[in-house]
Amino acid sequence: MVRNDAGGLSPKEEKNGTNKVVELVGIVVFALLLAFLIQLFLVKTYRIPSGSMEPTLDIGQRVLVNRIGMRFGEPKVGDIVVFHPPEGADVRPLGACGTSDEGVGTTRPCSVATPGASDQTFIKRVVAVGGDTVAIRGGRVVLNGRVQDEPFIRPCGPEGACSFPTAVTVPDGSFYMLGDNRGASDDSRFWGPVKEDQLIGTAFATYWPPNRIGLF
Repeated sequence: MVRNDAGGLSPKEEKNGTNKVVELVGIVVFALLLAFLIQLFLVKTYRIPSGSMEPTLDIGQRVLVNRIGMRFGEPKVGDIVVFHPPEGADVRPLGACGTSDEGVGTTRPCSVATPGASDQTFIKRVVAVGGDTVAIRGGRVVLNGRVQDEPFIRPCGPEGACSFPTAVTVPDGSFYMLGDNRGASDDSRFWGPVKEDQLIGTAFATYWPPNRIGLF
């Protein structure tokens, strides 16, 4: 090692040390920027806040959401999607339908959402898309006149909120969302379909807790 007359490092060694520090800082900044961009445009993490998707997703479970997929294709029936619901959907107990003759206390599930979007974030399953007809019988979806096989749902009780036997048509460019826990979910039955521009992304995997790690 070459040292200067004062016993310190030579200018060359000092420059090399400075370059290594700058390089390390650059790597850290790049890694943080890459992680930010991935979350912003590609993949986002999401924590399950309620029991509306049980037994598929438990409270506190964490999922990975594919954001870029929204740019190349629409969700399909069966997909689990994170989205901003219509304005008033987060009003308890059962949100707000855009029309008074559908939803709670009627035979028709809500087909007209309120005009705006809530700033809350929900996660539900797509059960119908634009152009489909949908009704609910005993918590089970009747899609285009056919009762769906839904082994993933939690059985629904006899409450009126579990049955809307009169079918409605989902508007083009919209998606009908229900929680898998049909007896304990505030969803499209009560506040209507979700527009495409309110979608955030499709959940494709769960990474926490460890015993639930896997793809959907």
